[in-house]
Amino acid sequence: MTATAPAGLASLEARLRQDLDQLGLPAKPWVPVRAEGGTPVLEVAIIGGGMAGLTLSAALSHLGIRARLFDRAPAGFEGPWATTARMETLRSPKELAGPALGFAALTFRAWFEAQWGLAAWAALDKIDRLQWADYLRWYRQVLGIVVGNLQHLESVQPRPDGLVQLALRDEAAGGAQYAVLARHVVLATDRDGLGGPWVPDWARALPRERWVHSGDHWPGEMLRGLRVAVIGGGASAMDAAATALEHGAARVDLLIRRAELPRINKGKGAGNPGMAQGFCTLPDEWKWRFRHYINVQQVPPPHGSTLRVSRHANAHFHLGAGVSGGAQRADGALRLDTAKGPLAADFVIFCTGFRSNWALRPEFAPIAPHVRQWQDRFTPSRDEEDDELAESPDLGPA
Repeated sequence: MTATAPAGLASLEARLRQDLDQLGLPAKPWVPVRAEGGTPVLEVAIIGGGMAGLTLSAALSHLGIRARLFDRAPAGFEGPWATTARMETLRSPKELAGPALGFAALTFRAWFEAQWGLAAWAALDKIDRLQWADYLRWYRQVLGIVVGNLQHLESVQPRPDGLVQLALRDEAAGGAQYAVLARHVVLATDRDGLGGPWVPDWARALPRERWVHSGDHWPGEMLRGLRVAVIGGGASAMDAAATALEHGAARVDLLIRRAELPRINKGKGAGNPGMAQGFCTLPDEWKWRFRHYINVQQVPPPHGSTLRVSRHANAHFHLGAGVSGGAQRADGALRLDTAKGPLAADFVIFCTGFRSNWALRPEFAPIAPHVRQWQDRFTPSRDEEDDELAESPDLGPA
C-alpha cells in the first residue's frame, strides 16, 4: 500500500463510523434551543481549534452538547504543529492514545497503519511533527467538526443573565465585527493564550526587527549568513538553533544560564495514570511541591534535539553564560552581556518560555480582575516561592 492510497483511510473511516453508530454517537442534542433578542445562544463556544479544542468538541458531541469552534488561524494551521513548532518529531512516545477518546480507529496509530502498514509502524521511532498536523486535519474531517477559521477574539464579557458575550472579528470577511452569545465559553488557546511569550526587560534595548521569540512564527531562511544568539537551553532552544543552522546561519551561539544541562526528565511521571488521575485530589501543598520541583529541576532538552545542533561545527554551547543585558553597537552588531563576557551577534532568538498574565491579553480585560490565581489563596514556604506558579489560574474549589 502506498502512502497516498486512499483505500486505507477509507476502510478506517468506515470502521470508525460503524463503531460510533453501534454506540449511538454522537448523542442526540438535548439542550433546549435558546435565543436572546433574536440572537441564537450557543451551548458552548470553544476558542481555539487545535488539538484541545477539537477533542473537547468531539467529547461534548458524545454527550449531546453542541459546540462551536473559533480559531484565528487559516484552516489546517490551527495549533503550533505546522507553524511555530520546529522539532522534527513529537517528544512523547508514539504509543500514547492522544485525542482518540477511547476509539482505537481514531488513534494516530490506526491512521498511520491504514496508510503505511504494520511494518512501518513497528519501524517508527517518534511521530513526525508534520504527520501529526496531517492526522489532526484528518481527525477534524472524519468527525465532521466545523471550525470557524480566521476568527479573532476581541473580548469576553460575562452578562448579568448568566450568558457570555463574545466580540469577534471575521478576517475571512474583511475584518467584519460581530457578537456571539454562549452559555459556556472554553479557552483552548495553547500556551500563550493566557498571557504570552516572556522576554527579559532588557530585550527592549534591542531593535525589534533584530529578535524574535521561539513562540513567534518566523522563517528559518531569514537567518542565512547571520550570527545567531539563542538564549535558553531547553527543547525550544535546541529546535530554534537547529532551524537556524539548517537554514545556513553563519554561526549559532547558545547562551545557557545553567552550568550543566539537566539530564533527567523529572516530570516524566506525569504520564502515569495514577499521577494523571490523582493529581487533582492532592492537597495544595503537594500540588505546589511537585510543580515547583519540576520547575527548579527543569526538563532536559531531548537527546535527539541536542544532537541535531551539536553535529554542526558552527554551533557553540556556552554553559554558565546567563545574559544580563544587550544593546546595538556602533557598527550595527548586537552586543550581549553574558556571565562569561560580551558576545557579538546579528540576531537573537529568545527561548525563554511563556508567562500566565491575563493583563497581557486585552480580550480578557473584562474578566481578568475576577480570575483567582494561586497567589490569591496559597502562600508557599520561602524556599518554594515560584512566580510562575503564583500567577497561574487556580482551578480549585470556589
